Amino acid sequence: MSVSAYILIQTEVGKAAQVASEVAGIPGITAAESVTGSYDVIARAESDTVDDLGKMVVSRVQMVEGITRTLTCPVVHL
Repeated sequence: MSVSAYILIQTEVGKAAQVASEVAGIPGITAAESVTGSYDVIARAESDTVDDLGKMVVSRVQMVEGITRTLTCPVVHL
């Protein structure tokens, strides 16, 4: 069973579309879209383990130029 999460992303002003496009190309990201509200981009990610998910966010997603903050929300099945 894989681990899924939503990654809420804040960007620099005017960078949302560029960030969404670049994040969408990262392996393990299944979707990334620009949104309005407190966050500028929401991405959906999947990985084999929680550790792999964390490594992807820290080493790939957070390295995208224009991102100022991320919040990772793992999906839980209650």
